[in-house]
Amino acid sequence: MSTTPAQAKQSPAERVLGFVERVGNRLPDPFFLFVYLFAALAVITTAVAACHVTVTVPGTTQPVAVKGLFTGEGVRFLLSKLVDNFVTFPPLGNVLVMLLAVGLAERAGLLEAAVRAVFSRAPRWLLPFAVSLVSFQAHVMADAGIIVIPPLAALVFRAAGRHPVAGAVGSFACVTGGYGAGTLLGSYDALLSGLTQKAVTVVPVAVQPQVTMAMNWFFTAAAGLLLPFLGAWLTARVLEPRLGPYTPPEGAAADESAALTPVQRKGLRRAAIVLVAYVVVVAGAWLLPGSPLRGDNGSLISSPLLTGLVLVLFLAFVLAGITYGVTTGTITGPGDVPSMMAEAVKDMAGYIVLILAISQFIAVFTWSNLGTLLAVRGAEFLQSVHLTGFAGILAFVVLVSVLNLFITSGSALWSLVAPVFVPAFMLLGYDPGFVQAAYRIGDSATQIITPLSPYLFVLLTVLRRYEPDVRLGTLIARMSIFVIPFWVVWVGLLAVFYFGDIPFGPGVHVHLPR
Repeated sequence: MSTTPAQAKQSPAERVLGFVERVGNRLPDPFFLFVYLFAALAVITTAVAACHVTVTVPGTTQPVAVKGLFTGEGVRFLLSKLVDNFVTFPPLGNVLVMLLAVGLAERAGLLEAAVRAVFSRAPRWLLPFAVSLVSFQAHVMADAGIIVIPPLAALVFRAAGRHPVAGAVGSFACVTGGYGAGTLLGSYDALLSGLTQKAVTVVPVAVQPQVTMAMNWFFTAAAGLLLPFLGAWLTARVLEPRLGPYTPPEGAAADESAALTPVQRKGLRRAAIVLVAYVVVVAGAWLLPGSPLRGDNGSLISSPLLTGLVLVLFLAFVLAGITYGVTTGTITGPGDVPSMMAEAVKDMAGYIVLILAISQFIAVFTWSNLGTLLAVRGAEFLQSVHLTGFAGILAFVVLVSVLNLFITSGSALWSLVAPVFVPAFMLLGYDPGFVQAAYRIGDSATQIITPLSPYLFVLLTVLRRYEPDVRLGTLIARMSIFVIPFWVVWVGLLAVFYFGDIPFGPGVHVHLPR
C-alpha cells in the first residue's frame, strides 16, 4: 500500500491513532456488535455441542456438556427466557435506579453548583489540583461530567489569569482517564458490579464471592486521591508551559463567571446539612448492635447495608437534590421531581436498547456452558505459560487498554471480557472484585486519546472559543501526555494492593477465601 506525503510526515503516535480511528470506524454500533456476536455464538455453540464437547470444572467431578442454541433445547430456552434475561439483568435495574437519583440532582443544579463551588474558591496556584480532584470524581455525574466540567475548568483558569485550554484539556484527561477511580460511588460502579455478578455464575466455586457496588471502593478511593496530584502536575508543569501565554482571539466574547450566586450557595449549604444528617443516621443505624442493617452474627461487611447500597445512595442523591432544588427554585412543586427523573431516563434510552442485546448474549453464553469451557481452558492456558500471578493480571490490563481504544463503551467492553476473564481468574483463585479493579485501569487510561470518543469533538468545540484554529490531531497530542503516566501509576497502585493483600473493598481481597 502506498504512503501519501501527508501520512509520511505523521509521527508514529499519529499513525497509530489514525489506524485506531480507521479500524474503530468500521466497527458496528454496539447494539449491532452484540447482535452479530449473538448470531456467531449461536452457530459456535451448536457446532461445539454437535461434537459432544464436555468440560470438568476444577473441584468438581461431574463433566458439563456444551449446549447449542440451534437445537430444540436452545430454542425453548430462548423463547421462555428472553424477557427474563432482559428485565432481570443485574446492571439494568441498578443503573436505572442510580440514574433516577443522579439525574434529579443534576437537573436540580446541585452537581454543577458543587463543581463551581470548588473551582471558584480555589486560589490560582491550587487550581490545577482542584480541577483534577473534582474531575476524578466526575463519574458520579455519568457522561454529563465529561460535558460539564471541562468548560467550567476553562472558565476558572481564564478568570485566574491562566491558560483556559490547559484547564479544559487537563480536566477532560482527568475525567476520562480517571473514570474508573474516585472516592464517590455512582452509576458506573452499579454497572460494573452488575455485570460482574452475572459473570461469577459461569463457574461454581466453593465459597460464593460477595458482589456489591462497593467491591472496589477502597481501591478507587485511593486512586481518586493519588492520581489527582499527578493530573495537576501534568497540567501545570507539562501541558500549560507548552501552550505559552494566552491571548484571547480577536472579537472573543467575555466568559460568564464561574462563581455561585447567593441563593446557590444557600442551596449548597442546606443540601450539605441534609446529606451529613442522612449519613449520620444511616451510619448510626448500621453500627447499632442488633440493627437490621447488619448481617448474620452482627457482621458489618456481609450485611444488608452493603448489598443494598443502591437504595442508600439513591436516597442520598434524592434528598440532597430536592433540598437544593427547593432552595434555589429549580424545583417549584412535587411534579418537578418525577419529571426530572423521567428526563434522566430518556437520556438512558440508548443504554436500555443496548442492554437488550447484551443480556441475551451473556445469558446464552452462560446457559450453553461455552463460557465455562472458555474459562477452564483459559485458566489452564494461563497456568501453562506461568501467567498466574501479577503478570497475568497485568497482561489482562494491557489487553483491556488496547480494546478500549476501539470499544469506548465501558458496559459493552466489560460485557465482552467479564464472562471469560472473571471466571478464568476465579479458577486461579482470584476474587472477581480484584479482576474488576484491574479492568478499571484499562477501561480508563486509554479513553483519553481514542479518536472514537464522541466527547472529543464536544471538547474541540469548547476549545475553539479560545483557539479558533485548533484541530483534532493537536488536541489528541496534548492529551497524550496523560496516558502513560496515569497507566503506570495506577498499575503501581494495583501492585501495592496486590502484594500488600490490601482489601479492594469491604470484604474483597486479592484471592478468594479457601
